[in-house]
Amino acid sequence: MSFSSSVKNELCRVEINNNCCMYSELAAVIRIGGVVNLPDGEGISISITTENAAFARRVFSIAKSIFNVYPQVIIRKGKKLKKHTSYIVVISSSLGVHEFLDNIGLNLQIANNPKANDKLCKLDFPRMDICCKRAYLRGAFLAGGSISDPEKTYHLEITNHSMESALEVCSLMKDFGLNPKIIKRKSSFITYLKEGEDLVDFLNVTGAHAALLEMENVRIIKEMRNNVNRLVNCETANLDKTVNASVRHIENIKYISEYIGFGKLPKGLREIAELRLKYRDASLKELGEMLDPPLGKSGVNHRLRKLDRIAQQDRELKGEKK
Repeated sequence: MSFSSSVKNELCRVEINNNCCMYSELAAVIRIGGVVNLPDGEGISISITTENAAFARRVFSIAKSIFNVYPQVIIRKGKKLKKHTSYIVVISSSLGVHEFLDNIGLNLQIANNPKANDKLCKLDFPRMDICCKRAYLRGAFLAGGSISDPEKTYHLEITNHSMESALEVCSLMKDFGLNPKIIKRKSSFITYLKEGEDLVDFLNVTGAHAALLEMENVRIIKEMRNNVNRLVNCETANLDKTVNASVRHIENIKYISEYIGFGKLPKGLREIAELRLKYRDASLKELGEMLDPPLGKSGVNHRLRKLDRIAQQDRELKGEKK
C-alpha cells in the first residue's frame, strides 16, 4: 500500500461528532471529486468515483447519517490488465439532489454552464469554524488529494476542477499557517505543498496522526543521514587537502635537497624540511611540537610555504636560463 493510500485510509477512520463538520467534509468531497451528470431521461445526478472502498463507505455513511438518504453504490471492475475495482457513489434526482446540495452549501449552475463536468458547482463559501475548516480540507484530500512517499520527496497536492475551487482550498490552508501554491495541469488546477513542515502540519490539521508520526520518523532519519554525510564530506575534504599539501611539500623539499642543498637554507627552514621528510604522515601541529623550541601550527605552515616558494623560484629561474 502506498503512503498516500494509508493516509486516506486513516482519514476515513476519523470520527466526526458534529453535523456541521459532516456538512463541510461532504461539501468538499462533492466540490472536489463530484461529477454532474447532465439532464437526461432520468434527471440530474451527482457521482463520486473512487478506488478506495473505505472512502466510498465514508461518503455513503455521511450522506445517510445527516440526510437520511441512501446513495446508490455501483461497483465496477476495470477491463485493463490490472483490473482495479472502482466504486461509484451516485446521488440522483430521485434522492433530491438539488435539496441535498443546497443543504451542504452547494448549488448547481446547469443553465449557464453546459459543460457542468468542468465546473461542477459554485460554492456558497460561508464563514467556517476551525473544526469545519479541518473537515473541509480532509474531504478535499480524500476526494482529489495525493501525497508522495516521504522517503523520496515531500509533495502533497489536491486536484480541483476549477481555479475557484483551488483558491478556496488554498485559502483554508493559509488559515492554518501553511504555504500552498497553485499550478494549472492540463484542464485541472492543483493546490500543492512542497515543504516537509507544511505536510506534517496538514496531516495534523486533517487528523492523520499515525501518518504524521511515520513521516516525522522519516524526516528525523533523513536529517540525521544528511548531517552525517555533511560531516563525512567535510572530513574527507579536509583530509584530501592535508594529503595534497603534504605531497607538495615533500616534492619541493626533495627538489631543494637535490638542486639547492639544505646547507644553503636558514636553520629554521632546514629543521622543518628535515622533519617533514622524516615524518611524512605527521600533522603540522605534530611537526611543530618536535621543534626546539616548539612552534605553532601557523608557524610550521609559514615555513613550509617558504620552502615551496624557494623551490618554485628556483624552477622558474632554471627554466628561464634554458
